[in-house]
Amino acid sequence: MFTRRFDESPTQLIGEVRERIAARPGQVARYDYEYKRNGTANLFVFVDAHRSWRRVKVTDHRTAVDFAECMRELVDTHYPNADVIRVVLDNLSSHSRGALYEAFAPAEARRVLSRIEFHYTPKHASWLNMVEIEIGVLRAQCLDRRIGERRLLEREVAAWERARNASGARIKWMFTTERAREKMARVYPIQANAIRAAA
Repeated sequence: MFTRRFDESPTQLIGEVRERIAARPGQVARYDYEYKRNGTANLFVFVDAHRSWRRVKVTDHRTAVDFAECMRELVDTHYPNADVIRVVLDNLSSHSRGALYEAFAPAEARRVLSRIEFHYTPKHASWLNMVEIEIGVLRAQCLDRRIGERRLLEREVAAWERARNASGARIKWMFTTERAREKMARVYPIQANAIRAAA
């Protein structure tokens, strides 16, 4: 059984209004403060916390159909031999089994769903999904500058993904089950009391 973390993140396509001034010895490249908005793109991100693997897919939208396509790609392309793939994700309305029935014929939706188990993070606690850390790394290492076109965004993200996967980089998760129960007790007091009573 494989466990993958999944989330999405919108990103703005920001273009230059004027050509930048190239770097010279002793002086960094300079950019004009003015920029041009070229719309947005969406980044669907998968992470395997047990090995150095992540996948970022750039789309125009983050609809239920886009989500369903990502799930089919996970099953058919990335893990074709897995019996079951656990997918940890947040409670966004498009993150549902119904999204696959919206996108595909019933037989195809059932085929994909027969190999996926969805595990949702608690409401108000999507930060418990390790993929949030990876999205932060992606933003710091790749999206920390102006990228004005979707094709350029796709190339830059793909290059980052290849380099990060090849580097062996993995998430070092230090948040323990005990710490999670303590922190979440404020949000879920009934479950916290039940856990304490069972211990």
